[in-house]
Amino acid sequence: MDINRESVDQIAQTLAKHFDSLYYIDIETGQYSEYLSAQVFNGLDIPRQGNDFFNDSIKNAVKYVHPDDMELLRSLHDKTAILEHLSDNDSYSAVYRLLLNGKIVHMRHHEIMCEDKKHIICCLENIENEFRQKQEQEKDLRSAERMARLDALTGIENKNAFSEYTRTIENRINSRNDDLRLGVVVCDMNDLKLMNDTRGHSFGDEAIQRTSRMICGIFEHSPVFRIGGDEFVVVLEGRDYDERDKLLNELLEESVVNKRSRSGPVVAGGMAVYEQGSDKCFDDVFKRADRQMYINKSELKSINMKDFFIEMEKKDTPIPAERKRLLDGLFGALCTIAGEGYVYLNDMRYDFSRWSLTLVNDFGIRSEYMYHADRIWQDHIHPDDIKAYRGAVDAVLSGTAELRALHYRARMADGTYAVCSTRGFVLSDSKGDPEYFGGIIITE
Repeated sequence: MDINRESVDQIAQTLAKHFDSLYYIDIETGQYSEYLSAQVFNGLDIPRQGNDFFNDSIKNAVKYVHPDDMELLRSLHDKTAILEHLSDNDSYSAVYRLLLNGKIVHMRHHEIMCEDKKHIICCLENIENEFRQKQEQEKDLRSAERMARLDALTGIENKNAFSEYTRTIENRINSRNDDLRLGVVVCDMNDLKLMNDTRGHSFGDEAIQRTSRMICGIFEHSPVFRIGGDEFVVVLEGRDYDERDKLLNELLEESVVNKRSRSGPVVAGGMAVYEQGSDKCFDDVFKRADRQMYINKSELKSINMKDFFIEMEKKDTPIPAERKRLLDGLFGALCTIAGEGYVYLNDMRYDFSRWSLTLVNDFGIRSEYMYHADRIWQDHIHPDDIKAYRGAVDAVLSGTAELRALHYRARMADGTYAVCSTRGFVLSDSKGDPEYFGGIIITE
């Protein structure tokens, strides 16, 4: 091959900085010589020179190139295709895979037209490390994009993801899709601010997590989004859409039980479905569901445990002996764990209470067993404190307050007033209905 050796050497030295292998090819005759030997090809049966580069390349490619990339390789080493590629540009490149010792190695193939238009330089570059780095970067990018759509506290999708999801729904609505079966459930957790203010933000965070698990557990076939501090949205499609009424009732019923028993999240929920023709956008459906949620929120707030006392006062039924024995057993257990202080416990079904004997003696009350004990105890409270006392008790029985200490003055048997600190609680039965109301009173 008639080659200007000095020129080729200069070219090879320059390209050596960037490539692993370099072939110098005579376009007319197909003669070729290798001027750089790629380390990746060490030990392989690949000639360093020959008289027909185009055919030899294909023969060798069959041995080492990934089968899925052979068609690409044939086009890269086809003389006519090469000249077509290089007629518009002086160079072009492509990536393919080698199979070497059972492992995949990514290579970048470059074709460069020499200035004399009679020779081509074919360069090979091992880009496996570059490819792996790119894979890691893409993985990190996907992870970052995914994290940007996830709520850090609950692990479910966040407001960003909700916005993206609603855009896809908007496209379906705009396409006038007659088959679009879509429902929206808007959920709002009750009393988050109260929890944060009275129990701390860690308690509030745990309540949000429990709320998320509760909603996801019910609507397990639908995407659930946390779009605000205590706000969640479920987009119903498929199986959950078909069972939407049953699932919403399950959510609302569980919330009522949790409110009465104070055993779990209380979640208001409202639902609306897409109506072809009248709904112009997703927001139309969302707003209807949101309005229904606020109606349910008002209903939940109206659930008042004081009503149980009112009903019992109407009945005035004597407590059965078995219920009295049960009250005594619970009272004894409460005294064991209470330590110092006076203990009281009321059976709410019969409005029958047992009070600590020491309290009975110290405050001059007739008996440790009483019907309607709240009225009797209220007569001992200082007139200036009675309003705050009644408000606090009503709030606890209404389920709108946390069980925090209440401070007031109460008249003792000798006529003096003691400052009392009372912490009350409500125990519910298996149905979630309030069954016992009790507490501990400590005097200063």
